[in-house]
Order: sequence, then C-alpha cells, then structure tokens
Amino acid sequence: MYDAIKNKRVLITHADRFMGPASAASFTEHGAHVIAHDGDLSTEDACHDLVEKAGVIDILIVNLASPNHYGTLVTDVAEKDWQEVFDLLVHPLHRLTRFALPQMIERKQGKIIVFGSAVPLRPMGRICAYSAARGAQISYVKSVGVEVARHNVQVNLIAQNWVENPAYFPPELQENPKFQKNLKEQVPLGRLARPEEDTALALFLASDQSDFFVGQAIPFSGGWAS
Repeated sequence: MYDAIKNKRVLITHADRFMGPASAASFTEHGAHVIAHDGDLSTEDACHDLVEKAGVIDILIVNLASPNHYGTLVTDVAEKDWQEVFDLLVHPLHRLTRFALPQMIERKQGKIIVFGSAVPLRPMGRICAYSAARGAQISYVKSVGVEVARHNVQVNLIAQNWVENPAYFPPELQENPKFQKNLKEQVPLGRLARPEEDTALALFLASDQSDFFVGQAIPFSGGWAS
C-alpha cells in the first residue's frame, strides 16, 4: 500500500519502548530502512549525535515515553518528577526536530511523526505533569508544522490513548478486573487498540498520501477523546 516508504530511511527513537517495537516492525515490513535507537536522549549532545550518526533521515519518528505519575495530587508533584517528564518528553522533541529539520528543508521533503497522547485533549485530574508535557508536544507540533509546511516538510502527532503497549498498558495491568471494567466504561469501542492499528496511521502520515496534513494532533483513542 505504501510503496513510497520502501527504501526510505526512518529514524525511530526509544525503539525498545512505547510504540517503538511496533513502529520498527511495521516500517521494516513495508521496506523502509529502519534506524532503531534505544539510548538516552536527555541531553542536547545525545540528540545531536544521534541525528548526525543517522545520516540521511527521510522520516523521523519521535517516540518518547515517561512515567505519568497518575494519581498524584498537584500539591504533591515533586520538582524532580515535574522536571523528569519534560526532560523525557518535551526537550528531546525540540532537539531532535531542530537537528533533523535542516536536511529535510534543504531537500524540500521530509516527515516528522510524534507518538503523543490524547490525555491533554480531555480534562483529567491527578496527572498534571504528564498532561502538561504531552500538551506541550501538541502545541509544539502545531507551531512547527505550519512553520515548515512551505518547505514540503510535514510534522504531525498521533494523540493516542488506550493503545496496547508495554509502557502504559503492560499485560499485568490488562489482566486486572478493575482495569477491564474501566476500559469498557471509558472507551466506546470497549477494547485497547492493537499496536498495528496505531502504526498504520503512522505509515499513512509517513507516506506521500498525507502531504496535506500540516501540524495536526490526530486523536487515536477509540472515541475516548476527540
């Protein structure tokens, strides 16, 4: 279906967690040359070195995960926990984008896809740090997306929730009766999305069929958020 992805060079960050494994499998299946990175990206130098070593990047998949500290009252959010979430989710996004964009702008072609979260799209208590950081990702993508569109570079974000992945929905959580009840009540479809359903959207956003998508935060949550 996505023949244009064949032989494209795709850099995937945090390839060993969140949507990394599923993304690597899906893009490899469609013939892309996947550069899977699972190292630390908490510093500017680490992000710069990764982009430099990757060489040509046709498609950048910014896949970043962090603890969500769900259930913590705002008055109990420690400074280190607040800072950690932004260090893991927000600062690497800017650095990776900043270092990857020049080559894409020069070629007048490129895709940046962010695996984000639908949490900022729906008010939730006791998750302020994570919601703020994921919300910052959405605002960043919207701003950068419209800025670089004139260079034929598309930047978009998948605002997901309730997608099966080891970072937020490990097997032991899925087996919990309370979680299963909550899933049925919260998600109109009544189930988790399969990883390949999520990466199918990423494949579309990476293809030339999505060139008119600019700075979008696309909800992918089975109706939980819109």
